[in-house]
Amino acid sequence: MPASPALLLVLAVLLGSGMDATIKHLGQSNHVLLVAFGRYVFGATFSLVGYIHAGRPTITTAMWRAHGLRGLLIAFGGTGFFWAFTVLPLAEAITYSFVGLLIIPFAAALMIGERLRPASVAAGVVGFLGVAIAAQGAPSASESPLHTLGVIVVLLSATLFAISMVLMRARAPIDGAPIVGLLSSLIPAMFLAVPALAIAPPPTWSDWPIFLLMGLFAAGFLYLMARAYAGAEAQQLAPIHYTELIWASLLGFVLFQEEPRPQIYLGAVLIIAAGIYAAWDERRFRLPSSRPSTDHVDRPG
Repeated sequence: MPASPALLLVLAVLLGSGMDATIKHLGQSNHVLLVAFGRYVFGATFSLVGYIHAGRPTITTAMWRAHGLRGLLIAFGGTGFFWAFTVLPLAEAITYSFVGLLIIPFAAALMIGERLRPASVAAGVVGFLGVAIAAQGAPSASESPLHTLGVIVVLLSATLFAISMVLMRARAPIDGAPIVGLLSSLIPAMFLAVPALAIAPPPTWSDWPIFLLMGLFAAGFLYLMARAYAGAEAQQLAPIHYTELIWASLLGFVLFQEEPRPQIYLGAVLIIAAGIYAAWDERRFRLPSSRPSTDHVDRPG
């Protein structure tokens, strides 16, 4: 019996959390450019297996052009997000990244002329109020000099990924999950190759297995997520993404001895509530026309 889309997405979110933990671990001893490059090159390697299994569908010149800008945004956003892991607790970085889903309607209105509904505006206001609450009680500049910069970088990264999701709307139904998954890692790896290899020293031999594990987590995350959204509407599955905060809290505590401030979880409640409301309103809006939705990635990485 085939697995349910909800179960597939739960597993995908778990793998994504594992990927974030390996990125944070590697970032403690490796240059962030090398970590980002490794994430995408190993992710592309494992995604290539899925692409071959799908029969190696043709990747046209138009697909390369269409995904080129997305790849550049992903490369910048991913690198910034991975750097933020080195200065923020996992749960805190993940909480701020959730605003990406709330930014998508605003980006779509500006870029492709979609109508911005009042519910999206309300969800955005509540979500950013949650960010303001989560930022309360942050360590002082003397305790953590880069903390504020880390928060800003996560929010900018979430914005870049929201834009990349809007760019994907027209391509995902045409190109299919195997091609989208492959190019979403391959093109960022191509952009990062030269600066990473020119600036960053190579990893130690002991880190190579962790790099491979990171790539395996990344490929599994993208594959299972694509499978999940092939079987159910995005609006039905969107709330499951917020369970990542649970995994991030557990992994951060067990692996890095992190204990996020209570304000992080208070802010997360508002951000998650806003996201669920936005997903419900989107589903209600789309039901009469039964239009497909492809907005299923709500955070960088």
